[in-house]
Amino acid sequence: MKSLDQKLTEIKANRSSRAFIIADAKDADMAFGVRAPGPRGYLAKRGAMPAKFSPEVWSREEFGYRNLPEFLDIIREVTHQGLVDIMLMSAYVTEQLAIKEGLFKNSHVTPAARANDTTDVWAVRHGAYTREPSQPFRSASIDHIQCGEIECERDGKGNFPGANLGLYSLTFVNELDQDREALLWYKQFREEAEQKQFRHFLEVFDPNVDSGIAPEKLGEFINDNILRTLAGVPEAGRPVFLKIVYHGPKAMEELAQYDPNLVVGILGGSAGTTYDAFRLIHDAQKYGARVALFGRKINNAEHQLAFIEMLRLITDGKITPDEAVRVYHGVLQGKGIKPHRSLEEDLKLTDQAMSYDGSAARRATVEVGGSHVTRTKQSANAGHGKLSGTVPDFGAMTSEQRLAYDAERLKRKFG
Repeated sequence: MKSLDQKLTEIKANRSSRAFIIADAKDADMAFGVRAPGPRGYLAKRGAMPAKFSPEVWSREEFGYRNLPEFLDIIREVTHQGLVDIMLMSAYVTEQLAIKEGLFKNSHVTPAARANDTTDVWAVRHGAYTREPSQPFRSASIDHIQCGEIECERDGKGNFPGANLGLYSLTFVNELDQDREALLWYKQFREEAEQKQFRHFLEVFDPNVDSGIAPEKLGEFINDNILRTLAGVPEAGRPVFLKIVYHGPKAMEELAQYDPNLVVGILGGSAGTTYDAFRLIHDAQKYGARVALFGRKINNAEHQLAFIEMLRLITDGKITPDEAVRVYHGVLQGKGIKPHRSLEEDLKLTDQAMSYDGSAARRATVEVGGSHVTRTKQSANAGHGKLSGTVPDFGAMTSEQRLAYDAERLKRKFG
């Protein structure tokens, strides 16, 4: 049995269990293109096809991003390490590693694929798609994820050479037509998934455009949408767990305690400091989360295997977040790897979600157009136009500022 299934069974049987599911989200090629494999810093053991460059154009060091073979090498290393429970990939990468290579056959790690790619993740360079309210779209089919073909043969036991678990993403924007359309697509997906014995987990992300909702109330908006949506879905069609933005202790506890059969998970958000990442998983677990899906936080780490090991030690209750930062830096020093930040800087808490108490206005600082912009509570009558008394003011932003804002939001989406 895969560790995912063991832990889901344990969590539902004993809500006080420390069982915790960690997923490595390596699915960003569904959004970013060339940049998806991440910066060329930490590389896996050299594979058969390292990146090669023409010296008259640029050197390996100048290019800055891994190529796909290097990315696949890292996924193999993380899988062989065995500390994560889920490896989330695109349908294409799933085919290469799960179907053609059989990477997960003798592993307790469960392969999963991103099952839809809504327009708010179309983060191509020089594009403008992410500025518009999220619209539903699916590149991958369930059959292609399960077996790499347009139609799978089914044995009735849920056995497939590919992945039989997928991430389906919803982005509510507080606009009736947009949100209704998104739910219709999700309904169609759920029904097809049930017919094809395909399991899924549900990502519900914050609005990607101005929703007229004050930042400190977004947790309530998301929680209510999740529970309202799933109230009409019997067990056979429900997601195995959720993936949401961490909006602080109050919002997390509110959702986690509502239904013992609903397993709540968090996404990692933008890279931040190492302490941000370690404190996030610690606090989310403390207030009811039982799953974490980290993408950027793992993929941009100086040493991914050591970073994942610290996450597991924290969720197992063997080490505190600040201790984990110190141990992690010790590992880097021992391996001769230069850290992104000094130990002192890496021990700072910069993600303000960690200090959000559910009553005061949540504050989050982002880099927009070269200057720091702080988002705070907006007035109750702000509506759906410009934010009243709040920054960022989408209507007043230049195109460059909006692109920078969208880039920061997408960093949070891909964990």
